[in-house]
Amino acid sequence: MTTQAHLRKYALALPEVEEGTHFGMVSFAVKGKGFASVTKDGYVQLQLPPNEAEAALAAHAGGERIVRAGKVIGFRVPLADVNGKDLNALVRAAWFCRAPKRLAASLAAAEGAADDTGGDLPAGIGKPATRALLGAGVRTLEQVARYTERELLDLHGVGPKAVRVLAEELARQGKALRG
Repeated sequence: MTTQAHLRKYALALPEVEEGTHFGMVSFAVKGKGFASVTKDGYVQLQLPPNEAEAALAAHAGGERIVRAGKVIGFRVPLADVNGKDLNALVRAAWFCRAPKRLAASLAAAEGAADDTGGDLPAGIGKPATRALLGAGVRTLEQVARYTERELLDLHGVGPKAVRVLAEELARQGKALRG
């Protein structure tokens, strides 16, 4: 069972996402285009292309198509009926469906680079932190050392655990974050 807090955390971890309301529902948008919302009766609604909406429907028996003007525009399912991993995949697909092509391509490239950074960033910081650092042009611990703890935490996707892991790895090398 997933919660609205889980949805919020995952949606806001995606690039340039803003939380707001749409017709009284909590909603998430990228560059002003809504991609996910939660109804008052606990359904998560996701903007998806027809083929992905059909795949989601096949995977989640409690779900429904969202149809407007005779066209399938998405999928909705009770939030409590979808596990966290599946919800993350659906939210991600909805984000990619609505994000500007340049932004979506940038995230896809960063994710590809996260698998092979070409640097010495420790895997223990996690993929969101790795993507955030790569997005800021940081590929090595030497480059990380040029940042303060606050500057790292200000990067969307870098949390206290990632900063701690980075600081520990820098200390092992006799280095430290900028004071």
